[in-house]
Amino acid sequence: MYILFDIGGTKTRIASTNDGVTFSRPHIIRTPDSFEEWFLSFRNIVSHISGEETIEAIAGGITGIFDKEKNVLFHASHLNNWSGRAIQKALEQTFHAKIFLENDSAIVGLGEMWRGAGKGRHIASYITVSTGIGGARFIDGVIDNNEFGFEPGHQIINMGDSVACSSCGHSGCLESLISGSAIHDRLGKHPRDIHSARFWKEAARILSVGVYNTILHWSPDIVVLGGSMITGDPAISVLDVHEYLKTMMKYFPGIPEIKKAELGDLGGLYGAMELLKQKGAFH
Repeated sequence: MYILFDIGGTKTRIASTNDGVTFSRPHIIRTPDSFEEWFLSFRNIVSHISGEETIEAIAGGITGIFDKEKNVLFHASHLNNWSGRAIQKALEQTFHAKIFLENDSAIVGLGEMWRGAGKGRHIASYITVSTGIGGARFIDGVIDNNEFGFEPGHQIINMGDSVACSSCGHSGCLESLISGSAIHDRLGKHPRDIHSARFWKEAARILSVGVYNTILHWSPDIVVLGGSMITGDPAISVLDVHEYLKTMMKYFPGIPEIKKAELGDLGGLYGAMELLKQKGAFH
């Protein structure tokens, strides 16, 4: 048996697979700020899922930045009490299985590259707009080589903005402007409760600036946009982002295809399953 998980700033999803093609009905829990509380819940759920079966490997994504060895969570976005935790070692000692960890946005994007909107693409970018903003670059369905990961959400869009990002500490980064947590902090309400067409149009305009920069930096043939601020209702219109990009792009001959993510809340579990395949974990 193999365990899959996806830990976001708000929710954690946990499932299992035996065949590397399908997975069990996910267990979904709130992601607590306390790592100890999360670990206890995770251990209990995995014990329930696995029963008497041997766990061969565990793979999943966690919000934040890892060290080079993907062992210690150097900085946990939106989970301040998780920073500095040696998560890989803790999981290995508890479950005596191979552990494969990645950034949560990269894992969700990996799922989209194999089962969703980015399937079959040579050079692809995935950007998620949810509690925070993250993303990754993919080459032929594999997370591109990197030193510490990818953080398109913390590119600075407006240096004159007065509100500092709770994650990176800089004012005017993309995440501090249009992530779900930032909007809640700025306006005092959850994005799902905002029904102003003008608000969502402006959010699309701001996001298009971040996507424009990402296109110039990564030169993809497709950009997949996901996360609750994209796939929810109400949400940022992918069509609006595309229209803004068409008016902005002056340097390249054109813009890549812009698509909405297709896997919904399950992208991270599909991505974790694909990561196990790419690591050669399946017998």
